[in-house]
Amino acid sequence: MTTNVVHLRDVQARSKFFTIWEKHRHTTVHWLVECFAEFLGVFFYVYAGVGSQVPFIVGPILSIDGLSSVLQIGLAYACGIIFAIAICGSTSGGHFNPAVTITLMLFKGFPAFKAVRYIIAQILGGYIACLLIYVQWHDLITASELVLAAAGTLDSALFTPQGPAGAFGLYVIPGLSLGRVFLNEFVTDVFLALVIWGSIDPTNVLVTPQLAPFVIAIAYAAAIWGFATPALAANPARDIGGRLAAMTIWGKQAAGGRYAAIAALTSIPATILGVFIHELLLTDYARVIPSAQREYMEVHLNHAHAPGKAASDVSFNEKADLEHNA
Repeated sequence: MTTNVVHLRDVQARSKFFTIWEKHRHTTVHWLVECFAEFLGVFFYVYAGVGSQVPFIVGPILSIDGLSSVLQIGLAYACGIIFAIAICGSTSGGHFNPAVTITLMLFKGFPAFKAVRYIIAQILGGYIACLLIYVQWHDLITASELVLAAAGTLDSALFTPQGPAGAFGLYVIPGLSLGRVFLNEFVTDVFLALVIWGSIDPTNVLVTPQLAPFVIAIAYAAAIWGFATPALAANPARDIGGRLAAMTIWGKQAAGGRYAAIAALTSIPATILGVFIHELLLTDYARVIPSAQREYMEVHLNHAHAPGKAASDVSFNEKADLEHNA
């Protein structure tokens, strides 16, 4: 790897407060910074996506046309993913999904205790995002509930995809087979896992690190456009965080019944299977790593948390170990 490394501190001065903070950031509280990045990444994803779901649901109830559409929702979630990876990915590694974190733990040796912290932060990001969205849309959500109550359909519609709570907790259309709902979720999540793993494959010459967020985002948008109607969670952090928010607002009735387990857990074995398929049939360690991917890896590996040791003095293997154990 190159030894001509220039850090931001070498070319740009920083205030004393932040200089002192960085000494702790890379040692005692580094775990907190990473967890905040995971929290914020899921917050971006959910804030953009659910923020587009709410008007899609309350608009028809209040007879307001043009507030949202399935196309807009797909694009909103895609934008949230791009923001999450672009802004937060370099700090935490960019998991933003408990299924991805668990899969990295199984296939790449990601530390188990660190995985637990990441998952808690991810779910909390989805939860806080949903609560804030509810506050921002509170007046119109309340108005839509009053309209449903006046029509005598509030109890039957509230906890469905067409009810106000359906923007936060995820529910199925009454009458759908849970077996087919599970199949829809499982196959779609395998599809997403294959796209994610293929996009972060360092030997993929067609998907550079700069392009990967957009490819992953488009995959999620395509999943929403094609398979959200039969019920799709795609990310346990979005589902569990949103469901906890719905229960905070509307009580235990918002739990989601038997579908809740499908929405919260299916992505985990599906992602593991998708990654296993990619590792078995598509990953090739004999391939050459393209220059764009090498540069991306160098940037991360040269951010070595080695007190008293210059980055240029740390070997490639030492840097990899430092980054892995950080």
